[in-house]
Parts: sequence; C-alpha cells; structure tokens
Amino acid sequence: MRYTHVSPVCNALIRVYSRVYQNKTFLRNFSGVNTYNLTLKNGSSQLWQNSTISYSTAAKETQTRVINGDLNRLQPKVKKYIEEKISVCEPDAVYICDGSDAENEQLLRLLEREGQIKRLSKYENCWLARTDPKDVARVESKTFITTKDRRETIPNTKNGVKGQLGNWMSPEEMNQALNSRFPGCMRGRTMYVIPFSMGPVGSPLSKIGVQLTDSPYVVASMRIMTRMGASVLKALGDQEFVKCLHSVGQPLPMQTPPVNNWPCNPEKTIIAHIPENNEIASFGSGYGGNSLLGKKCFALRLGSILAKREKWFAEHMLILGITNPKGEKKYIAAAFPSACGKTNLAMMNPTLPGYKIECVGDDIAWMKFDSDGVLRAINPENGFFGVAPGTSDKTNPNAMKTIVKNTIFTNVAETSEGGVYWEGLEHEIEGKNVKIKSWLNEDWTPGCGKPAAHPNSRFCAPAGQCPIIDPAWEDPKGVPISAIIFGGRRPQGVPLVYESFSWSHGVFVGAAMRSEATAAAEHKAKVIMHDPFAMRPFFGYNFGHYLSHWLSFEQTEGLKLPKIFHVNWFRKGSDGKFLWPGFGENSRVLDWIFRRVNGENCATVTPIGLIPKEGSLNLEGLSENVNLKELFTLPTDFWKKECEEIENYFDEQVGEDLPEAIRNELISLKKRISAQQN
Repeated sequence: MRYTHVSPVCNALIRVYSRVYQNKTFLRNFSGVNTYNLTLKNGSSQLWQNSTISYSTAAKETQTRVINGDLNRLQPKVKKYIEEKISVCEPDAVYICDGSDAENEQLLRLLEREGQIKRLSKYENCWLARTDPKDVARVESKTFITTKDRRETIPNTKNGVKGQLGNWMSPEEMNQALNSRFPGCMRGRTMYVIPFSMGPVGSPLSKIGVQLTDSPYVVASMRIMTRMGASVLKALGDQEFVKCLHSVGQPLPMQTPPVNNWPCNPEKTIIAHIPENNEIASFGSGYGGNSLLGKKCFALRLGSILAKREKWFAEHMLILGITNPKGEKKYIAAAFPSACGKTNLAMMNPTLPGYKIECVGDDIAWMKFDSDGVLRAINPENGFFGVAPGTSDKTNPNAMKTIVKNTIFTNVAETSEGGVYWEGLEHEIEGKNVKIKSWLNEDWTPGCGKPAAHPNSRFCAPAGQCPIIDPAWEDPKGVPISAIIFGGRRPQGVPLVYESFSWSHGVFVGAAMRSEATAAAEHKAKVIMHDPFAMRPFFGYNFGHYLSHWLSFEQTEGLKLPKIFHVNWFRKGSDGKFLWPGFGENSRVLDWIFRRVNGENCATVTPIGLIPKEGSLNLEGLSENVNLKELFTLPTDFWKKECEEIENYFDEQVGEDLPEAIRNELISLKKRISAQQN
C-alpha cells in the first residue's frame, strides 16, 4: 500500500501505527523523499516496548516542521528517540531548545499571550500561573514504576495490607495505559525538546536527560530547575541519557475549554517510570513534580535505581555548608519530608554569633564516595521549587530575597500592586489599601474562611540568585559531607536532637522516620505517617533492597562514613505550643552536631541515641526560655508504642525484604527502652 508524501510523515505514520493488528507484520512504503519500514509485533501493545521503527532518510528531510534547531545535527540516539515520539504523539511542530535568554523571553511572551501566566509588575521578570484546581500537586496514586518482577519495585506486603512504598504496574498493563493515551496527544501543539543536565554540566556526578513536552510552561520551569540547552548536547557525547516524555494530554482543538487557560487531563493522568529503558512518561498533568521530569521522577525515582547500580546515593536531602567562628567549615545533608522546613534550614540565618550558613541545595542530594573515601555531594538541580505558604522574612529571609526576580509563581494569591501574597505574609498588607485575588482568581479578604494561596503553591526560582548560595555549589567534584540528618514533624515524644550509635543504627533511624503528612501529597495534614528517609513517595526500587544498599557501605573498607543524627523542631509542650523556637535558632543544634563531628565529648547516652549533655547546647542569647527537660524527655510509654508502630510497619510493608541488621536494631532499641523502665 502506497501513500503520497504530501503532509508531515509523522501524520501518515501515526494513522497506520495506531491501528491494532494481531500477530501480523506490515510494511508501509511512503513514496516521496523518505522510505519508512514499520514493523508491528505482539498484538496491541506495540507502540512502546514491543515495536520497532526503522527508516532511511534522504538529504532533504521533512519528517515534521522543525521551527528551531536541526534534528539532523543531534546525536543519532537522541534523534532516534525524538523521531519515535513524533510518530506517536503527532505534534504540529518541533522546537529544539537552546536554553538562551532570547528563547526564554519568547516562551514567556507566548505563555502570556495564551493567558497561562501573568506578569507581576512589582518584581523583575516574575510571573504568576494559576492551574486548573484539579491539577495542584503530585499525584502519588497515579505514579507507577514498571518492572518485570513486582518485587524489584515494592516489597510483598501482608495479605490485605495496601503497600505504601510505591506503586507497581506490569509492563503489559503499562503498555496498554500508555498506548491509550499518547498516540496523537500533541496534535495542534509544538513538541519542545529539552536537553538537560542534572548537576553541573560535565561533572562526573551529573546525569543527562532529554525531555519532550508540549507545555511551554514546563520548558520555562525546566530552564530554572536544570542546566538546559545546547551546552548539554555538547556534553552528552556517546553517553546514555534518560528519556523523558511529557504531555498535558489535550490535543487541539480541546473538547472542553481549559480552566484558567491551564491545559491538563486529570482523569487520565499517569506518571510512569520504566527503569529498564531509563525512560519516564508523564501524561495529563502540567504541574510541578508531575511534569518537571528532572525533579522527583529522574533525580529520585530513577536516580535511586542508578545510584544502586553504580554504588552511590540519590536522596531527598538538602545540602548546607556551616562555618564556625574559628573559620572551620563542614557540609551537612538533611532529609525531611516536603513542607517540613527543608528550604528554611538550607537558607537559615544563624542566630549564634560567628556562625555562617551557606546553601548548596534545598531538596535533593546526589552523593558518592570519592577515591579517598570521602562522601561527596552535588545538588543535581539548578533552582528552588519551594512551598510558598509559610515562607516570609521571619521564617526565611534569604528565600524572600531569592524570589524577587526571574521567578515563576504557581497558585499563589496576587495583590493589586502587582505582587504576590500567601499565608505568612500578613505583615505585607497590614495597614495598606491592597486588594487581593486568591489562587482561584477570586476576591479575597483576611478572615473570609478560604486560603489565599493553595497550601501547595510554589515558587520556582534560580538557585544562583540566593544571597547565601555556597561558593562550591557547582563544584563538579561535589562538597564533602560530614553529617547526615533525618527529621520530621513530631509533636510528641521525639527530642530536639539525638545522634545514632553507629552507621547501621543511623540507617535504622532513617528507616523508622515518621512525620505529619504535608500538603505536597494526597493526604490530610496532622496524620502521623511513616516516611522512611523522607523518600516514601520517591523510592525507585524495593525499600528493603534500598536499606541493604545503605548498609553495604559499612562493610566497605576505607570509607569515612558521616555521623547520622535525627532532629525534631516541632515538639510541643503540655500547653500545645512549640517547645523550640526554630528557624535561625536551629543553628544551636547544628553547632552541637558540628562539635560531635569534631569528636567533642558533649553527648550522653539514652536508649534511643546520644543527646546533648546538660549545658552542652549553646543557649547563650536565646530570646525566649526553653524547657530543655521537656524538650529532651523520653517517655517510656511513648517509645514502647513507637517501637510497636515501627515493628508493625516493617512487618506489614517490608516483610521478608527487611534486612536482618535493621530488625536487630529494632530489637536492641526495645531492650534499651525496657531497661530504662526497669
């Protein structure tokens, strides 16, 4: 059967390719410039894993309209990937991003013309996007990892117990899900090609991805969050790259008008990870971690898999540098669940005289031991995607200084003077005749009973603008990590800080982390949830195997293992108020950790770990009285209950995949608590 080549070849290909043929092979010859051989195999699951496209091209190639860049000048494997997805998604045009300022300005103007973003006149090059209210956060229930063996991805849970450590989907089901969504999904839209580097371009700790998307909002955001453009393609060479495909899932013309000019398809949203192919496919959501595929999808889920293969760590951790009054500097990595103060800690203004904090990253750390056994870390991101509500000059003045230019705000409120507003910025409008439009674009007044900004509203700002960005934040070797901190929101029972007895005990502490749920996920707040390593939504593989990976480094000779700590800024007293002032005063806890890393004898043994000796926590100049006794009390009944909860969680969620070393740490903790009671 012959087709005359009078329209983009991809249009003809998709018409043939999307038909369902059973166990037959078809050859289609397209007359004209190019000849295409199309082979379909294994029934209806042909578009993804069980299909092949091979074609020969003449010098004058017109596969589809390329409006920026040159497909023929790309690395062959990149070109092949793009052309395969063109044939499936059928965009009207292809735009290869170069990452330039001119390109970014052009995209922002396009988004403004389409009504998807609005310029904020109060600031320099800042923009506001309001999303469809159905597309406001990560959708964990629709996020899957596909492997041939389910146990590669998630542990076997007890009968009748729903697994909480990731979602698995079989390759056959995933093929069916993707094949029912992606064919023709970009009709009427432009496919943007985003070459991006997670980490400084050329660093041995960095990885490269190529994201294809039909959302210019995603392009503008990825330019902030990653190193993106022509320099990445040069650095790619022959190395492998992570394939990232994203579509808002609304080909043009749309059947129903978009809400807030925000195209999305929440009913059919899916975020798929296919580790065997180093591939991510996201459909239906234009928001945050669902669409900025370098972030949670690549940097954590696939990143953790790559880390296990290559013997390093991809973690949900901030990285900060702390310098003491003597001029001695150390770097610390810390894991907290989303919206639990990570950005505030990473950008903290310390209250202790003579101390300085500098920020390397506020969300993700890639860490690898170097040839000298030192754990080196990079921030794989290039920007901050921070939670807006609660951020203020009081809680995080450095973040407030960072976001006043070149920032994209999403789902925050807007003031009549062309600025932004959210819960926590009440002082900004006190005594002023300022009118506010909420994130729903409705008139808003204080006390109206509705939030001005969505609880998960965000700012997306370049990290290099942070006034305390660390001088070594882009060092390709990474920064040396001396301590690792775990923490979460624990209103009762858990002390301000304690140190683990050993590396394996520290791994147990990370595995046993619990915290109040946050607005960044699909859970109601104030519920205490297990969130091991602050990675519960982000594990790329079986959590039991992840623990074994961490434990394995204790058996490796020559490594300088960092000390491991746990902190809790959120303990409340009997009056329901926080016992610790937090924010800049947290530098007092970091000071104690700093001294412990230096070997200072300033700790005392308790059943759960090492806590500060009496008088060793520097409280000089503290503006308010702190009840240290209540802050460090370890109620026996609470900790017995905590052990029961942890044991039930391990038994139900990890089962036989739980390493024996972790089970032994739990047994030892229970014995120490019982001994304290006696």
